[in-house]
Amino acid sequence: MRKSSGRTEVSPPDSRNTWPDFLSHPPKQYTPIPFWFLNGDLTHREIRRQLQDFFAHGVYGVVLHPRIGLSRRIGYLSPLFFRYLRTAIETAAELGMKIVLYDEGMYPSGSAGGQVAAEHPDLASRGLALTDHPQPGDHVLCGTGAGFLAERFSRGTLRGIHFGEDDGEPGAPLTADILNPEAVARFLSLTHEAYYREFGAYFGNTVIGFFTDEPSILGRNVRDMMPWTKGFDVLFTAAGGRLEGLTGLFTGEQNPDTDLYHRLILERESKVYYKSLSQWCEAHGIALMGHPHQSDDIEVERYFHIPGQDMVLRWVAPEKEPGMDSVMGKCSADMARLMDRRRNSNECFGACNRDDNPWYFTGSDMKWYLDWLAVRGVNMFIPHAFYYSLCGKRSGERPPDVGPGNIWWPHYRKWADYMSRLSCLMTEAEVSADIAVLCRNRNLMPEETLRLFRTQRSFQYIPESFRKDCTEENGFLCCRGKRYRTVWGDAFPHVNHDVFSVPPDLHCDPPAPDLRVARLSRNGEPAWFLVHEGSGTLETTVTLPIHEEIGRYDLWNDEKTRLETENTPEGRRFSLRIRQRESLLLFACASTEAWLSFPVASAPARRLTNGDFLPAGEKPDRFQKTYEAEIPEGEGDLMVSLDAEEMTEVYIGETCVGVAFWPPQEIRISERLLQGASRIRLVVTGSLANRYGHTPVFYGLRSGC
Repeated sequence: MRKSSGRTEVSPPDSRNTWPDFLSHPPKQYTPIPFWFLNGDLTHREIRRQLQDFFAHGVYGVVLHPRIGLSRRIGYLSPLFFRYLRTAIETAAELGMKIVLYDEGMYPSGSAGGQVAAEHPDLASRGLALTDHPQPGDHVLCGTGAGFLAERFSRGTLRGIHFGEDDGEPGAPLTADILNPEAVARFLSLTHEAYYREFGAYFGNTVIGFFTDEPSILGRNVRDMMPWTKGFDVLFTAAGGRLEGLTGLFTGEQNPDTDLYHRLILERESKVYYKSLSQWCEAHGIALMGHPHQSDDIEVERYFHIPGQDMVLRWVAPEKEPGMDSVMGKCSADMARLMDRRRNSNECFGACNRDDNPWYFTGSDMKWYLDWLAVRGVNMFIPHAFYYSLCGKRSGERPPDVGPGNIWWPHYRKWADYMSRLSCLMTEAEVSADIAVLCRNRNLMPEETLRLFRTQRSFQYIPESFRKDCTEENGFLCCRGKRYRTVWGDAFPHVNHDVFSVPPDLHCDPPAPDLRVARLSRNGEPAWFLVHEGSGTLETTVTLPIHEEIGRYDLWNDEKTRLETENTPEGRRFSLRIRQRESLLLFACASTEAWLSFPVASAPARRLTNGDFLPAGEKPDRFQKTYEAEIPEGEGDLMVSLDAEEMTEVYIGETCVGVAFWPPQEIRISERLLQGASRIRLVVTGSLANRYGHTPVFYGLRSGC
């Protein structure tokens, strides 16, 4: 292990292995690293127990996240607070786990749980207002025909870590002015420096990063104001801005002054906040992690050693049309690629509930989000969240618990392994793209780039600040060691601008707009990661632009098989049938002998479906229904093929021989496990929305199947 550029690096898997070989058992560095909500009355014993439990389920890292519900006896950044964190860090070190420190008492980051503004009221967040009637304490900048432009304290707040400090509650702490260097220095002193004094010996080994969480210039719950800071009027006018032109910020009328304002605010936020945190982490041997305020804040990603974004509140979902938030996966992944960062992250699943029903978050949802992120290049998953406590109203605070508090925890190793394989794949493989998409901060063109996704064309975002690194060479756009055949944007006139003239990564006949593809290579060996983002079963004929035999690897089930194809002048052609929530990796085989070494995919002759099972019991308190069926006579494996909601476990006797988390559930049971058995049993466990949600939801086998 070596430490470099503020982040811990581990040697990659053996490059001599085939794609399935090196993905089957990925190193622990590719573990999911969930938020661990420290939201209860902590004890040293329980901290150790939960970390050991995480480890046993394949989770080898956590973000230590002080969260609302923390006992009042434990003050944020108090000696007692650090004693509990020491237990967590020391236990993690003993287990070989990694720790990411969280830099705030809840969020948004930058205020030290409100201590910055509490100790220095002049360092509280400020904003710009357009008003007819200036208030006491306002600093009136100018009068305009639309009213007065005035600088004032925004009164923005953060969510605190104790009950009574949440949004709209009297104890909600005031946020600090993160555009003010003095406020940011105070924040670093109160938080980062305190953590380093306590745990400096673990920095760069057990402690790998500091997580900063959607820093907000104004703070939460602020209306009709725009970001500002003390003295910004002087900077703005010195740069040629006209203050009266800033009325356009409130009327929606874009003009040169509003353009200048947005540029200067971004520069100020970048330099004062993100650069300060990045330099501190770099100097202390760890990574700046986390994510900026918006999903399309691409420019500030340059300051993260591990660029990141967050998929929360079901901003993106299978049933939604793409919008601004749909760019987040590419935003972090493409910036990491431009800056030669190995990893990029996503804080995923937080409150991504269906139908606004708390805890109605299914295994089908979780699989969809993981695949959606991975195929766009995300290679570090930060599940939101594992709860220390679900006692009382804690269970309703940005639910659900997606770890030990949920129905799938007994089988979480399968989820952890899948996340690790995805992370390993998207880290160790090189992502290829022929199209450069020129973009601007907070304008990543989601509707336009959707056409590229739907036609299986890979692309790379290049934000405005990287244009200086771009050159035109022999009809190609070159940027930081990468070459692009075409450009989406107005610049670089000597490069092809017809992005749809570039061949897709693979050819589908008929077209398959729900199929997403990442074109990869490793040691010169090509591969294609395919994800079905739609519903139902997708069927099409695919042609890959290679002539070698093709292997197929199922990352979820860790199964490799040979793919039967036809060699044509255009490449290898085959019929693709991919079900909803299914993903697979296709890769070129180095030789026919290697291809022949893979097993042939076959369907078991024996099969059980919904109609073969009869009800055998119910446990309403556990939201479980049991079904039984006779095992068909014959030889060979058995396929249990079902339409059920939600988690379905298959038992022979008292032994669980298979589990599935979304419909259609297909669970293959080997002939060996069936020896001597005459009956098979299903246990279908329903969503915990039935316990914690607003509305009960169906669970069990669906009739008529």
